[in-house]
Amino acid sequence: MTDDVAKRKVLGLVGLGLRGRHAVVGVQQVRDAAKRGKLKVALVASDASQNSLDKVSGLLVARGVPVIGELSASELGGVAGREAVAVIGVTNAGLARGIVTAIPPVGEIAGESGKRAARPSGRRDSRR
Repeated sequence: MTDDVAKRKVLGLVGLGLRGRHAVVGVQQVRDAAKRGKLKVALVASDASQNSLDKVSGLLVARGVPVIGELSASELGGVAGREAVAVIGVTNAGLARGIVTAIPPVGEIAGESGKRAARPSGRRDSRR
């Protein structure tokens, strides 16, 4: 689990991004930014609904967007001025770098495990 100092730093950077219009809030806006190739990092609420995860996770994985899932929907909502937010996307590379250094991205999005098969390495077995 991530410590409180790192969470506060990330929430501060996300708030800065929102005020500077370098971040988008909500599933649809994050999907649109990812489709346009503008998204640098996504913060997905750890308690987001499965429906929200289904809408955004496949696109984020396909586009190679780093995903951070350590914050709750109420924490993300607090920085966005809402009650709860399922996902926030950061479009500024500098802010994204600061966020990723504070809390490293997860390997896969919760709810996505087991959906993708491992890619073959392309190497042949040399023990023939």
